Amino acid sequence: MSKLVIRTGDFTFDARFEEQLAPKTVAAFRKALPFESHIIHVRWSGEGVWMPLGDFDFGVGYENHTSYPAPGQIILYPGGISETEILLAYGGVHFASKMGQLAGNHFITLTSGLENLATLGQSVLWKGALPIRFEEVE
Repeated sequence: MSKLVIRTGDFTFDARFEEQLAPKTVAAFRKALPFESHIIHVRWSGEGVWMPLGDFDFGVGYENHTSYPAPGQIILYPGGISETEILLAYGGVHFASKMGQLAGNHFITLTSGLENLATLGQSVLWKGALPIRFEEVE
């Protein structure tokens, strides 16, 4: 059985896909693995980091979507009134853009390293972008 590992800066997190709640989003993201990007601090949403993905199209619509991801939850906004993006909440988040409130598909939940989330978020806020990599490992 494989597991999802997320590495960013000096941090490593284990995670699980929310396959029952967001099967189409999980399947589309799995096709893109290993997935690499950069995280920057959110501008409007609160305590989160995000990966702006422009017009990247995962080919999914809304499923298991929320505007209020909990710390350790990762959501995918599939695009529409704002650009496609992936967001990781490290504290209180009210997901939004300059266009207003958004909702993203909760498709990944961190299962380890939650105690490091605030440190990661504050580091990105004060020191800037970090590379991030999602991969499944045996």
